[in-house]
Amino acid sequence: MKSIHKFSAWVVLICGLSMIPSNFLPVWQIQLEAPQYPEGLKLEIWSHKLGGDVDKINGLNHYIGMGLIKEEYFSEFKYMPYMIYAMAALSILVFIIRKRLFLWINSLYLILCGVWGVYDFWQWEYEYGHNLDPHAAIKIPGMVYQPPLFGWKQLLNFLAGSFPDIGGLLIIVPAFIIVFVLFYEQYLRKEKIA
Repeated sequence: MKSIHKFSAWVVLICGLSMIPSNFLPVWQIQLEAPQYPEGLKLEIWSHKLGGDVDKINGLNHYIGMGLIKEEYFSEFKYMPYMIYAMAALSILVFIIRKRLFLWINSLYLILCGVWGVYDFWQWEYEYGHNLDPHAAIKIPGMVYQPPLFGWKQLLNFLAGSFPDIGGLLIIVPAFIIVFVLFYEQYLRKEKIA
């Protein structure tokens, strides 16, 4: 097995350890802006819970037939923290063993977690915005209320925004750096191992 450069191993270690605080910070946020809410409403998604204006958002969404947002509906909260700890643990292994194979395993795990996370979030948003109560007080034929996966989207008189929060950035940025380290070690590095 080919070894990786000591500097690369340190970069991977620092990136992996920097993911741990994301278990104690909001990972994603959905913002709602409307004339009647000039201060805006915010839904915070943590690795293990929901935060922000959940009750207010549930109250508003009831009128258009959207389902309730409740922590118990998200089975992901039971295992997401462990997935994040596994990201850090794999990075520590890369640092200790310094073999390219383990860097590949670490990077593939990060990529698979990222793909799964995007798909899982999109699927939740789709169900949440499309499965509407037919007996809702406000019904607009053909209207769906799926929030954007990323960015801004107009939903009736609300402007909905979906973005990574600080915890999400502590996962996304280090993950990209680790994958770049793999690319560097696999294709760009020419010098001998130090």
